[in-house]
Amino acid sequence: MNGLSLNEKVMLGTALLGGMAGVSGTFAVLRKRSLIGDMLAHTSLPGVCIAFMLIGSRNTLGLSLGALASGLVAIALMTLVIRWTRTKEDAAIGIMLSTFFGLGIVLLTNIQNDPAVGNKSGLDSYIFGEPGNMLTRDLVLLAIVAAVVISLVFALFKEFKLVAFDSDFALSQGWPITWLDYAMMACVACVTIIGLPIVGVILMAAMIILPAATARMWTNRLHTMVIIAGVLGVIAGVAGTQVGRNLPAGPVIVLMAASLFAVSLLFAPQRGILPRLWGEAQLRFRIAREHLLRSLYEINEPHLSISESVDAKPVRLETLREHRHWKPWLLSWLIDRAERNGLLYESDEAVTLTPLGVRKAAQVTRTHRMWELYMLEYAGVAASQADRAADNVEHMLPESLLMELEAKLKKQGRLPEGLEELPASPHPASLRQREGGPT
Repeated sequence: MNGLSLNEKVMLGTALLGGMAGVSGTFAVLRKRSLIGDMLAHTSLPGVCIAFMLIGSRNTLGLSLGALASGLVAIALMTLVIRWTRTKEDAAIGIMLSTFFGLGIVLLTNIQNDPAVGNKSGLDSYIFGEPGNMLTRDLVLLAIVAAVVISLVFALFKEFKLVAFDSDFALSQGWPITWLDYAMMACVACVTIIGLPIVGVILMAAMIILPAATARMWTNRLHTMVIIAGVLGVIAGVAGTQVGRNLPAGPVIVLMAASLFAVSLLFAPQRGILPRLWGEAQLRFRIAREHLLRSLYEINEPHLSISESVDAKPVRLETLREHRHWKPWLLSWLIDRAERNGLLYESDEAVTLTPLGVRKAAQVTRTHRMWELYMLEYAGVAASQADRAADNVEHMLPESLLMELEAKLKKQGRLPEGLEELPASPHPASLRQREGGPT
């Protein structure tokens, strides 16, 4: 590593920090211990200052040990406060965080006011971070800590997974969840302490939380989440170092991590805002299309038969609007989309179901009436409310699941006979119109 330039050392160091922060932060976020990293970062400042006063130099290992000792004292005091008083955990974290950080600022100011030391101590870089001060021995220390943390996570992955998702079950199986919890938090503590000179006490918590929270947007699998969080941490560290050459590197690294989170918040396939809005819009369209087909079927029902090829009769648009209380633009759009799919055709202010449309409409109506039947017989819903109750659930289930449910009902002998043909509606067809039901 001696042959590396300062820029290469900084990039490698921030990449190592981002990677191990993402990996260890995954379990802190899942265990709902994200604020522990924030508390450790802030409560480490007095230890850094006291260690500097004792050793008289800015040795990274010495200052890190001081920070770790200070953080452990804060955790011990927090535990005592929670156990022996009525103070809640979040309040105890806030008390320790602010008290130790205030003490650290006072000690730091005293060191900087010392004429023999002044600003030469460089301890102010622990507030916002300064990766430009990285030496070869700092890089070696980062590499060792990263190797230890990642090896520990790899070795105890199954145990960490169980504790993170179901600690009660782990306890019932006789697992030492207290020690596993300590090991998990020890990883977070080591990463937090070693990252203070790079990102600073104020922003280090963000490096623990942001990559893991971002990775959670993209996957539901833990091992994939750990890998994604580590990669995102590396990207944030390297990109922040490159972008922030003339800016404070620590805040820029955190801003890069926040940018990745913002992008994921918008575009992540399962949890992103835009995919969710798109999914909801598709669901609303599917519901409206099914309502249109069911309305056309119900209006035509006296003249239709599934077993006989009887053509549907034209339905006036005015009649359709009265049946569902649709707004003209919505009805026009639905008819246009259905016509493109070959389900109906429009002529002379009236729409007519095609043979394909009749079959689709019969399927939709059959499903709806099955749910009405279920609501009447098993959920105790009144006949006058069965239509609305069925509407609330039928559109949320995919067609494949409906077919599976029908097969199970038929196998158990619970599918009513004659459902190959459409059952009659349990309420008057015009009931929705009188109630102004959903469209």
